[in-house]
Amino acid sequence: MGVAWAMNSAAQAQNQAPDQLGPTVTVIGTTPLPGIGVTADKLPANVQTVEGEALQAQHSLTIADYMAQNMTGVNVNETQNNPFQPNVNFRGFTASPLLGTPQGLSVYQDGVRINEPFGDVVSWDLIPTNALADMVLIPGSNPLFGLNTLGGAISLQTKRGYTHHGAAVELSAGSWGRYNAQVEYGGVAANGVDYFIAGNWFEEDGWRDASPSDVRQLFGQLGWRNDRTDLSLNLSLADNDLIGNGLVQREFLRAQGWEAINTKPDQTANKLAFLNFNASHWIDDDIMVSGNLYYRNARTRTLNGDVNDDIDPDEPGFDLDDCVPGADEDDAEISCSGALNRSKSRRVGYGASAQLNFNQNLFGRQNLFIVGLGYDRSRTDFEQGTEFGTLNTGRGADGIGVFGDDGEVQLRGVNRSWSVFLTDTFSFNELYHLTLSGRYTHTRVENRDRLIPDPGNPESLTGDHSFKRFNPAIGLAITPNRNLSFYASYNEASRAPTAIELGCANPDQPCKLPNAMAGDPPLDMVVSKTFEGGVRGKVADRFGYSLSLYRTQNTDDIQFIAANSTGAGYFSNVGKTRRQGIDLGVNGEIGKFRWFAGYSYIEATYQSAFSIANAVNSSAVDTDSDGEGDTILVGKGDSIPGIPRHQFKLRGQWQALPHWTIGANIVAFSSQYSHGNENNDHQGTGGKVSGYTVVNLDTRYSFGKSGWQLFARVNNLFDRKYYTGGMLGETFFEADGTFMGGDDEFSALVAPGAPRAAWIGVRYEFGKAGGRF
Repeated sequence: MGVAWAMNSAAQAQNQAPDQLGPTVTVIGTTPLPGIGVTADKLPANVQTVEGEALQAQHSLTIADYMAQNMTGVNVNETQNNPFQPNVNFRGFTASPLLGTPQGLSVYQDGVRINEPFGDVVSWDLIPTNALADMVLIPGSNPLFGLNTLGGAISLQTKRGYTHHGAAVELSAGSWGRYNAQVEYGGVAANGVDYFIAGNWFEEDGWRDASPSDVRQLFGQLGWRNDRTDLSLNLSLADNDLIGNGLVQREFLRAQGWEAINTKPDQTANKLAFLNFNASHWIDDDIMVSGNLYYRNARTRTLNGDVNDDIDPDEPGFDLDDCVPGADEDDAEISCSGALNRSKSRRVGYGASAQLNFNQNLFGRQNLFIVGLGYDRSRTDFEQGTEFGTLNTGRGADGIGVFGDDGEVQLRGVNRSWSVFLTDTFSFNELYHLTLSGRYTHTRVENRDRLIPDPGNPESLTGDHSFKRFNPAIGLAITPNRNLSFYASYNEASRAPTAIELGCANPDQPCKLPNAMAGDPPLDMVVSKTFEGGVRGKVADRFGYSLSLYRTQNTDDIQFIAANSTGAGYFSNVGKTRRQGIDLGVNGEIGKFRWFAGYSYIEATYQSAFSIANAVNSSAVDTDSDGEGDTILVGKGDSIPGIPRHQFKLRGQWQALPHWTIGANIVAFSSQYSHGNENNDHQGTGGKVSGYTVVNLDTRYSFGKSGWQLFARVNNLFDRKYYTGGMLGETFFEADGTFMGGDDEFSALVAPGAPRAAWIGVRYEFGKAGGRF
């Protein structure tokens, strides 16, 4: 039954986390839907899997948190400095909650793609971590996982009552005023109906100034199964309020402390209702039909307090006396120094997918053939506006009730996508296994501007765009024995520009995401092509290893190009980009000690030359003869910002006593280029962010068979000061936070890493009646 069934049936994968050593998954699904899987040694890819128990054992806050600590090829940029809003990078491709970030990973929950239709962003806070049974990370441009799978896919499977019996209550508290409560309960009724429910409540003050967050999640699932049929219906609800005050000037951190922020607030409120029905049925002993139906309704509101660097005293309805009584128009930038940018969006989506699975011999040889189709439709209603205001002494923006017209947007975007896919895995014998796959996708994006509906008006966002492509894949696995396999593959995937990218692609009218859009030239579909090869195996069932080499090249890659230092910019196709590298993973078990080590080398570069408007890079050239640099030239071979070239991870776990376990994670990353330094030629401060090493500890003690467990976690044990990302920019403030009166200066903006923190908690499990929990 696809990835989901495969992961629920066992637990094997390459690069397994130490908490999972021992029993191994023998089957992995080849599509997001429930279906018939293949044994892992026949897959032509270095797939990594994680069981939900590993997330719980390390008390990971989100799946992004766990991936950053334990999975090869993964690094995180904490751009928002909120634990639920990280940029997750895998092999140089990103899944991010932030509009404007080039997205390259697809994320599935129970067979449904949960990248938001407006920008392909991923809202990590909407994923119920304590309801997850398993997670699979699939590398490469796998066409079977549909749009946006440029560099990989993450497939999540939730818990069912027939595999997760009993109940658990967990409470924890600690640094930064963090409190977390989780509950879950599952079982099987007398009539054969299985049920599972999980709730998660989280709140904290945040480790940076004025950065509180609240997360409330509820998940429920009902199911029924017999020898041939499996049905399930689940519901995910969320109501979250997140504040992450983003990048900050380096001089602020030195002068005001590590918790300093730039301007405030930077608030995101997310709400979700997600209903998903899955079904599978064995027609006979060799043929299965499976599919799903879903409905997803998500709402987001944002509130961003910023410096108003574009004040217009002649704006209709504008009165300086509303800011500072008696102020002069010449002092407008000082008097009305702030702005409140508000946006709201509602995304409603529904769709269905179905596939036929044929596990039948072909020419007397083992063969698995899957063919399917899918349809997805989404509607996004987006509005935004800007209110003039003043900056208070805490660098917060106070509105004055006067609104500007330039930033106002009212847009409806409708996205329709249908696809047909197939895959076949043919075993010539016990040694050679060939996989052929392909997917044809047709996508249509319709934008309707409610303020300027006439498509003939160059300022209008109204427009229709269509994208279609067939993406193929081929792979070969060689299995000399059950403990050794070699593989090689080639695959292609694509990504259609989203409504916001199509609505913000004009360099003459840059957008201040998510605050403005304008009528734009069309964008081309991004196409990625991946070559990968490697080897994996086990030695004496106590030592495992994997090595993979890969190269992915994107054509017509979409990047958000900063037009100036204030956050304004536009989306553009920048030609070719390339990610290539090596992933090496080893794991083992020696007595009561389990360990895992992973190393990744990632070379992410631009492969086409292009120019970017940039006035803060020291290498900027003067293109308008005003005596000041305004444009940088990016050349072939320049490194893509935000991706450390060297990454190392080590996890060790020691069972000190029969009921006491101690674990530690060490993560180390090399330096990375800052955004704004795409040409790698900036010579001043901030062109690069230094590398760093962080050590985290976790421990848990179980009180026999009573069900009680005490646990603790320490992050950043040695309280290292480090940055997870950076950007070249400007500041309107002195180092002590004093507003400079409308003048701006160069500043290196950074995403500071969280300082040392500790949490302690208790967990009580009861009512278990077999199965996993």
